[in-house]
Amino acid sequence: MEKVKKITGYRLFLPLSCLLIVLLINLITTPTFFKISITNGVLYGYIIDVINRASELVVLAVGMTLVVSASAGTDISVGAVMAVAASVCTRILAAGEVSVNEYANPYILAVLGGLAVAVVCGCFNGFLVAKLKIQPMVATLILFTAGRGISQLVTNGQITYIRVDSYKLLGNNIPGIPIPTPIFVAVIVVALTYVLLKKTALGMYIQAVGINERASRLVGLKSTKIIWLAYAFCGLCAGIAGLVASSRIYSADANNIGLNMELDAIAAVALGGNSLGGGKFSLLGSVIGAYTIQALTTTLYAMSVPSDQIPVYKAIVVILIVAVQSEELRKLKKRMMAKHTSKTVEGGAA
Repeated sequence: MEKVKKITGYRLFLPLSCLLIVLLINLITTPTFFKISITNGVLYGYIIDVINRASELVVLAVGMTLVVSASAGTDISVGAVMAVAASVCTRILAAGEVSVNEYANPYILAVLGGLAVAVVCGCFNGFLVAKLKIQPMVATLILFTAGRGISQLVTNGQITYIRVDSYKLLGNNIPGIPIPTPIFVAVIVVALTYVLLKKTALGMYIQAVGINERASRLVGLKSTKIIWLAYAFCGLCAGIAGLVASSRIYSADANNIGLNMELDAIAAVALGGNSLGGGKFSLLGSVIGAYTIQALTTTLYAMSVPSDQIPVYKAIVVILIVAVQSEELRKLKKRMMAKHTSKTVEGGAA
């Protein structure tokens, strides 16, 4: 009994349980779900597709986790920032043309340009939240609304196509390597972020500011700077996700890149057992939440659910999962167990 209680009390128990349940449902609905094959030197299979397609969401969830922890709020502009980064990158590579078969400018310059603009967007959000003390959702609503318009301005309202094989590598496969490149991108981002938070005091500072910003200032922490850095990093993550998404379709579609992904990123953080009220966080929990969201999406598609109805089913499942993880439900469970124990003791004494 003590071992069971210890296992269920593990912070990642519920997120992992939710992921396993979704995977089990996938296996029931699609018996070949875990079957992996190699075709033309590339790994194929439902589970590979889930891990691959979740890569952008994993990267977004990493940035969103730090924002939620530091500011007790969410950044709803990350989807639009993805589109802006992709548009800037393709604009530099195409030099204003709608479609090109070779780079007009160096690839590395375009990538740095896209990421730089994404970081600037993050810094703008951070300035509004940390310095002007605007509520995070309201502050990021500005770029959520204007971001895709900015992306359209960058591309002159056109979908910019980069028909160069090397541009497709980031979102597809590197020749000779069977694992899709986006998976490597997600792993690198998660690993570097984990090392940064664990090997420096930044992780502790972010949690301290999220728990009590005023108290953290009194002990000498520059809470404004920490919140600003969290939003800047979130912008960087959105930029990376945008470049991967653009590479998948070798173009910049301002209307569709990152569409509604901010909602999935927030859901991933919540499903990972992280409090949206700020403070302590679990980076691994958010990653698990991201894969759960993608696995759920794959399940719904496999069940032939129309794409326009998928958000409804996802919302229902997310509500149930978050409710199970709620603190109030845990307290109710403890009270019921305590009541049951007391009755058992009284019955034994009688």
